[in-house]
Amino acid sequence: MGNLLKVLTCTDLEQEPNFFLDFENAQPTEAEREIWEEVDVVLKDAKAILDELQAYKGAGPDIREAIQNPNDEALQEKAWAAVVPLVGKLKKFYEFSQRLALHSLLGALTSETYSDPTQHLEREQALAKQFAEILHFTLRFDELKMTNPAIQNDFSYYRRTLSRMRINNVPAEGENEVNNELANRISLFYADATPMLKTLSDGTTKFVSENKNLPIENTTDCLSTMASVCKVMLETPEYRSRFTSEDTVSFCLRVMVGVIILYDYVHPVGAFAKSSKIDMKGCIKVLKDQPPNSVEGLLNALRYTTKHLNDESTNKTIKSMLQ
Repeated sequence: MGNLLKVLTCTDLEQEPNFFLDFENAQPTEAEREIWEEVDVVLKDAKAILDELQAYKGAGPDIREAIQNPNDEALQEKAWAAVVPLVGKLKKFYEFSQRLALHSLLGALTSETYSDPTQHLEREQALAKQFAEILHFTLRFDELKMTNPAIQNDFSYYRRTLSRMRINNVPAEGENEVNNELANRISLFYADATPMLKTLSDGTTKFVSENKNLPIENTTDCLSTMASVCKVMLETPEYRSRFTSEDTVSFCLRVMVGVIILYDYVHPVGAFAKSSKIDMKGCIKVLKDQPPNSVEGLLNALRYTTKHLNDESTNKTIKSMLQ
């Protein structure tokens, strides 16, 4: 994708960034290396997490048989044996989510080292690429989770069965793996429509509140700049023709939506207000210009997981574009 993008001042927003951002080949400089290596470990594990989630089939048939035949001990044991290893996977996904609060990466991209976010993203391209990959992972995880009801069904069955075993003093293999307190946290995690996005949003909001010496604009401007970069990359045929595969299109779309949602959570008035530095109409148009079935999940993420869309201050055109 080398020299993938040159963002020009092509919208009515003032001074959109004007630089090349190489999402495919960016390599860390010596100054970036320490944080890059720390984040790289997380990203390598993220790929394996997505592969496991995509292959997650659930224990639905075994659970149904056990529920329909409550007095058949063999079927109860079969369902429990099917569910326990799956709960181990769900626990693993949840624990991975706790590693996504990457304060060191946000700290690097929003520090006072450079005067503005454009300089940060231009000169720390390897870190910008990693941030984009985290957003891509986050939205992809949530898309897969939303289309797989087995996840919550399996976990609910596990918890119900575990409580029944405790009441009857039956030793429960696997109980030590997920104790009651952890089970509550995991249950809350999966109850959210977009659990990874919520984790990342909470982590970003926490980063801002804990770094009071850092102006909030350092974080929100970094997010809005990334949104602009992705939008122009997608809407300009000359740049889009440089993509090496269609996967790059979905990557950029997810990153654009991810930074919009984070901006909406972190910025006091959100992404949809008139004062927002994100060209929301342009971003929604880019989404709607894609094949519908490839972006419905991303449009739904904007509709249902943002914080400020339904504020009175949101432009009516933007609301109608998302209806």
